[in-house]
Amino acid sequence: MISLLDYGAGNVRSVRNAIANLGFALTDIRRPADILAADYLIFPGVGAFGAAMQRLEALGYSEPLKAYLAADRPFLGICIGLQCLFEGSEESPGVPGLGLIPGQVRRFSDPRLAVPHMGWNGLRPQREGALLAGLEQQRFYFVHSYHAEATAENAAWTLAETDYGDAFISAVQRGRVAAVQFHPEKSGAAGLEVLRRFLSGEAVQVSAAASSTDANAASLRHASASVEPGHAELHHAGPHHAEPTQLAKRVIACLDVRSNDAGDLVVTKGDQYDVRESGGEVRNLGKPVELARRYYEEGADEITFLNITAFRDFPLSDQPMLEVLRRTSENVFVPLTIGGGIRAFTDAEGHAYSALDVAGEYFRSGADKISIGSEAVAIVEAVRARGGGDGHSAIEQIARVYGNQAVVISVDPRRVYVRSPEATERPVIETAIPGPNGERFCWFQCTVKGGREGRDVDAVELARVCEQLGAGEILLNSIDRDGSGSGFDLELISAVRAAVGIPVIASSGAGEPAHFSEVFARTGAEAALAAGIFHRREVPIAAVKARMRVDRIAVRD
Repeated sequence: MISLLDYGAGNVRSVRNAIANLGFALTDIRRPADILAADYLIFPGVGAFGAAMQRLEALGYSEPLKAYLAADRPFLGICIGLQCLFEGSEESPGVPGLGLIPGQVRRFSDPRLAVPHMGWNGLRPQREGALLAGLEQQRFYFVHSYHAEATAENAAWTLAETDYGDAFISAVQRGRVAAVQFHPEKSGAAGLEVLRRFLSGEAVQVSAAASSTDANAASLRHASASVEPGHAELHHAGPHHAEPTQLAKRVIACLDVRSNDAGDLVVTKGDQYDVRESGGEVRNLGKPVELARRYYEEGADEITFLNITAFRDFPLSDQPMLEVLRRTSENVFVPLTIGGGIRAFTDAEGHAYSALDVAGEYFRSGADKISIGSEAVAIVEAVRARGGGDGHSAIEQIARVYGNQAVVISVDPRRVYVRSPEATERPVIETAIPGPNGERFCWFQCTVKGGREGRDVDAVELARVCEQLGAGEILLNSIDRDGSGSGFDLELISAVRAAVGIPVIASSGAGEPAHFSEVFARTGAEAALAAGIFHRREVPIAAVKARMRVDRIAVRD
């Protein structure tokens, strides 16, 4: 019996779908006694360490879970499911973990790196283990701000490490208990293979003798590294690969989804945000579930759905879009983002629903991240008026429950040209692209309602404030470049990327593979997104990645 310990945070549907895709049946842990009745136990999770541990305590799960682990029974932790095995975390001081593995979970602290660590990175095995054998050349999907620290005390547990600045523990195993920091259910074929090895028993049938030998070997490596600093790189590199792992730049396929005049959901793409053909029909570039599956198979690193109809009356009644997510997540095993209509609403009967309620419905339907657009502008305006956040904004609520990695801010700026910096109170850049009257300065004005209405908010200010409120990523569009095919707005992206410490997704303007290499090389953006050129098959995703390889930019195969 394979059992899932779902404590109520994040997208567990993807784990369920991955297990079903592999042909295994799954039961849910509904009460503490179910834990000890399980044959195989999976503990996935996202969000905060403290919230996860407190939830386990409140449900009465902690003690039977500790007993299950102490008995060396088959267990696979995912993300928070790995971190909770340790003694504690800087994320939640004073909250004890399960304490199975010695050591602490630390926040990434290198100021040169975007946090969260988000995207596809590799593994460097520290010892032999069936769970990851032969997968050393693959990349897996990570999304986390905190990491388990490798020490001599936990060397017997460390199965693999990954580099992001310093090395961190990305997989542990001792006997039949294993855990991974990455998300196998979001890591494509390689991730599914890791799940299959665990569920089939291949990766947990470890003899006591083999486990002891691995533990002794690992302890000796760590002891050697600590005694002989000159040989520390040998420990760091592990027994198989001396090269550090690299975080790949992400290529994201975006699907603008809306209902056509017949009420069907279609993928569309506008000409400067106009999505209708000359005859008046909504431009139809395909069905969202089918296109998402195609992009997954062609190598997209993520899929983003932007619900541009937005169903402004009440998004929780938006059953067609929820169904798109449910069906897509059955066969697409990379991260899914959904945007459109994620804000507080009151329905026709007077029932109030928070943005957290709306986001929760999307997460339960298969989304990994939600994207907040026009609402973010209103939030920043309110923060500016108050002088700070109050804990009640959609960004703060969702980040608090699901983690900042689950909140993407979608910004739709346009250039406003001025003759001198003194002509505006907004921060300006000196641009290499002069304005219509030769202006040499501009600022980037945020817009709402699909670019139809400008606000007195600068894109750099919005990105900074949203990061402070808890957002984990910025999706940076450009009204000036949208649909142009002339390349990304490098000045806009560079300005925002330099202002924040969270990942930035470049969007709008891609017309050829070289544009992707250019934006990565010149701005430091962590990801780049395109829509129309992929929908119309003008530029295949494979061609984008081939060009990136030629230009020596790390990319997932």
